[in-house]
Amino acid sequence: METLVLDAAGRAPLEEVARLRAKGPVTRVGLPGGVAAWAVTDLALLRPMLVDPRISKDSHQHWTALVNGEITREWPLFTWVTSRSMFNSYGAEHRRLRKVAARAFTARRTRAMRPRIEAATTGALDLLAAAGADGGVVDLREQFAYPIPIEVICDLLGVPDGQRGDMRRYADVLMDTSATAEQALSTQVALRALITQLVEAKREQPGEDLTSVLAAELPAAEAAGTAQLALIAGHETTVNLLASAVRLLLTHPHVLTAARAGEVAWADVIDETLRVAPPVVYIPLRFAVEDLELGGVPIAKGDPIIAAFGAPGRDPGLHDEPAVFDPARRDRTHLAFGAGAHHCPGEPLARLEAEIALPALFDRFPGLRLADPDADLGQVPGFVANGPVRLPAVLG
Repeated sequence: METLVLDAAGRAPLEEVARLRAKGPVTRVGLPGGVAAWAVTDLALLRPMLVDPRISKDSHQHWTALVNGEITREWPLFTWVTSRSMFNSYGAEHRRLRKVAARAFTARRTRAMRPRIEAATTGALDLLAAAGADGGVVDLREQFAYPIPIEVICDLLGVPDGQRGDMRRYADVLMDTSATAEQALSTQVALRALITQLVEAKREQPGEDLTSVLAAELPAAEAAGTAQLALIAGHETTVNLLASAVRLLLTHPHVLTAARAGEVAWADVIDETLRVAPPVVYIPLRFAVEDLELGGVPIAKGDPIIAAFGAPGRDPGLHDEPAVFDPARRDRTHLAFGAGAHHCPGEPLARLEAEIALPALFDRFPGLRLADPDADLGQVPGFVANGPVRLPAVLG
């Protein structure tokens, strides 16, 4: 089977997924550093795969190449698959860690975050108004989509104001799968040190935040790993959701008009954005616990598998005109937040942030427009995340 090498820089991820789909539901792919893996794009295979006990996320137990020493710290994605948290755990270990972390994302706690989200949104819009007061160009990704989620997740984690800038910088590097192994490792060390300090501080003086819960119930290393996962996953996906939704609405004014008039629900706008412009394209990595078969393709014990979460939303076998942004469509099947045991527990919080922030943006700036509707807005670096890297606009 021919191997398709994934673009580590992620310059056209959805087009790449379409090429994978055309090659078959399970395809051999090349990852950074020359590592071979299997990519699964078919929803009919992805859903059962994500709950299959024969497929693990624990590289320390189930990735033969890592266990044998063939994968070392010099591999660019080493930190992605070896960090100790519920993201890379399996079975009873995963259930134990997730049970603790999930307490921060109950329906009650999510509803309780509304005032913080509203405050973060107001603060971002005030700064945006000041930046664009002279009629100049503002960057809606940097000045709207980014500050709201990072403030919300840092509030949830109880991160002091003085550490939030460093947290954001480190998280950006770790999400970039085109970063070198040296960059990823040094950033991982720096971020882990910062989060470990936070865990120890919360152990001594607990508050009403997620880090305090983790510090009280988990060993220091597990608490830090889980807090780091919440930081990265809890803001990056929402940044891309907000940025992509704004871009789609500004390039589809009839949808924006309908949403502002209440003819289309904001929840439907958000869900359609998640389908057509998924914030996450690939999630590395899973591993075959035993020899198995996926879609008629034999997968050997210990082989790595990458789930193409961005594939189902654009699948022409599931959707009519899958590339068309249409919140009125009936079927918006997607896997933007995953599924199964590793389904993102922060999905309700991300949706709530978008439901508050998006209408507030367009209510505050009804004349908002892209500075150049035909400009190339670029892609966030790396093949995991998906979204425009900039959104130059005029407030109007």
